[in-house]
Amino acid sequence: MNDNEIVQLFWDRNQQAIAAASQKYGGYCASIAKNILKNQQDAEECVNDAYLNAWNAIPPHRPAVLSAFLGKLTRNLAFNTYRRQCAEKRGGGEIALVLEELSDFISADDSVEQAMNRKTLVKEINAFLDKLPRAKRDIFVCRYYYADSVAAIARRFGLTQNNVSVTLNRIRSQLKKHLTERGFTL
Repeated sequence: MNDNEIVQLFWDRNQQAIAAASQKYGGYCASIAKNILKNQQDAEECVNDAYLNAWNAIPPHRPAVLSAFLGKLTRNLAFNTYRRQCAEKRGGGEIALVLEELSDFISADDSVEQAMNRKTLVKEINAFLDKLPRAKRDIFVCRYYYADSVAAIARRFGLTQNNVSVTLNRIRSQLKKHLTERGFTL
């Protein structure tokens, strides 16, 4: 079943929509949630909540790319779960490391003006990523969108962990320079 047919099932309020979405994108969504939460049960709960959120969002929203829509729902729910768990028990882990690596890009005292410019910031980050060679962009996205570990990225791309770490460090430095040159305060 293609994405348009699955979206139409959601639109028609046909309960087969969830089964079809699960069959096609269940593994994809589960891997996103597992990378963030490192817990099978919590990941399954996030994926199920993502399907519920999709059910509630379609209609009125009609996603153009169902995989991205479900992935983003799952990712947001997993991060919310992670934050809630960390508030209960402070602990390390891959997500804490990912957030620490990006701490230069997150302002501690977000002003109203910065909040209003968030869309501009996202556009600038996307423009920066579009200029990167595909391999570097894929490494960056695996780390900072999917929260893959450096070891997993190294295995996936046939690189050493040191090579991945150096590549990520260089990309972050280039991104920081790119954003600073465009007037963003980091």
